[in-house]
Amino acid sequence: MILVAVGANLDSIYGSPLNACQQAVRLLADEKMEVLSLSRWYETAPVPMSDQPWYVNGVALVRSPLTAEECLSGLHRIEDRMGRVRTVVNAPRVIDLDLLAHGGDVRENASLSLPHPRLQDRAFVLYPLRDVAPDWVHPRLGLSVDQMMASLPPDQQIRPLLHD
Repeated sequence: MILVAVGANLDSIYGSPLNACQQAVRLLADEKMEVLSLSRWYETAPVPMSDQPWYVNGVALVRSPLTAEECLSGLHRIEDRMGRVRTVVNAPRVIDLDLLAHGGDVRENASLSLPHPRLQDRAFVLYPLRDVAPDWVHPRLGLSVDQMMASLPPDQQIRPLLHD
């Protein structure tokens, strides 16, 4: 099971953040990642809280013959193609793609951490993750998605988008 988080909070050449997220999902096929399931889209407050615009977030369940490193490189190519400019951490962005999990891989090195660090603390990841992989268990923590959601801080603001 390969899980990819998709998010954006700035308008771009693709239009709204939602349009950019939808375009990024379409571009996964160009990188040999077949989308098997896509979550609902959620609007989420920035973490940490700031005055930047709210994000649109979702999660795609994909199938691919690629290694985790190859998937991550493909996600970076999509971000580059869509105009993502890497500046400071937690800055607003036209697109953000993260490799959340690649099978049961557990690793921590300079270029890749799996599962994605802090995913268990982020409503903007867990809500859409529950849509596509409700039975997924964090391979390091041994916690289900519902167990991680029960431990979320109450101040994280999230709401499903009412339109697609």
